[in-house]
Amino acid sequence: MRITKQSRLRSPFVLATTLALCLAVPNASLCFGKTAKGAKLTTLYTFTDGGDGGSPYGGVIRDAQGNLYGTTFYGGASGEGSVFRVGKSGHETVLYSFGKTPDGDHPSANLLRDKSGSLYGTNYEGGANGFGAVFKVDSNGTETLIYSFQSGSDGEYPGSGLIEDSAGNFYGTTGYGGASGYGTVFKISSSGTETILHSFTGTDGEYPFCTLVRDSAGDFYGTTSSGGASGNGTVFKMSKKGHVTVLHSFANGTDGATPYDGLVRDSRGNLYGTTYDGGAGCQGFGCGTVFRVSAKGKETVLHAFATSDGHYPDFGTLVLDKAGNLYGTTYAGGTADMGVIFKVTSKGKESILYNFLGGADEGFPVSGLTEDKSGNFYGTTLGDGSSTFGTVFKLKP
Repeated sequence: MRITKQSRLRSPFVLATTLALCLAVPNASLCFGKTAKGAKLTTLYTFTDGGDGGSPYGGVIRDAQGNLYGTTFYGGASGEGSVFRVGKSGHETVLYSFGKTPDGDHPSANLLRDKSGSLYGTNYEGGANGFGAVFKVDSNGTETLIYSFQSGSDGEYPGSGLIEDSAGNFYGTTGYGGASGYGTVFKISSSGTETILHSFTGTDGEYPFCTLVRDSAGDFYGTTSSGGASGNGTVFKMSKKGHVTVLHSFANGTDGATPYDGLVRDSRGNLYGTTYDGGAGCQGFGCGTVFRVSAKGKETVLHAFATSDGHYPDFGTLVLDKAGNLYGTTYAGGTADMGVIFKVTSKGKESILYNFLGGADEGFPVSGLTEDKSGNFYGTTLGDGSSTFGTVFKLKP
């Protein structure tokens, strides 16, 4: 069964059960974290799941004027998702609605923006063959399908964002397909020619949903959500020629399990990310971790989530500042079990910058954050998908 992003959302029953377990522990106060003093979250825009879009799984990117760009998984003119812009004042403009024939459907990752203002991204489904696509939307709102996945060896269902090299080639991952059906790393030229750089086999990982990161030597780094030595996911390095080295295989113990997000890399070559499951916290159930993997493959768990401080960090890549602090979101946990924005220092001390409460902020963030020069963070929430459909927010820590 293909794991879709929407199928992974937890039901209200599961949310209530998690909260009940939390309240049943001897010291229930541990289940409720506190928002940092002085932090202020502003909801810039609230989606209605109509023509404006709904349920943003990806985060936002920011231009020099302070405009924010992103995608919604649902909504738009045809209900198949949208590409949007939100200005500093909170005014939303739908730049493109998916749903023409052929067209991509349900974009779910961050966008990439070039100097001319054109936006590039992936559709998790749709395209000419129904297995996803790579698209471009120019500054006038004109969309071009650069590549449609065909299923089979070329990959299917891309859930990652794109990165670009100096020659204009794009790189990303598909969660499925490839020679073994476990996903791929692909390269697509600006003219739409696809090259499979690597097909995952299982032992080197399965089902990558991450956006890649690349070093100055041209090597790539990422995660797979499953596979590896214990079947619980990997951190991998891939050479320019497509050779994959597994730097760490998660064991679903204290080291974590099921990394969905991409990685961020520091100047020493250390890699940082999160796992959706595993870790020592959360009354033994394992609610995810923040980890570091060295260039030689040594993993260190910097923080294990414990319900009070968030749990289930999802698809968002962490933000790393110059002091070595990491910032991100969890899908659930915190005061109302609707997610948090957190900070983890280089020594592993975690603090909650904001608790989502389900009011105007709607809650359930699955994406990462974008930081401006003043230290403010921007992101999206998913909402519950039935009565609320997500937001774009700004956090002033």
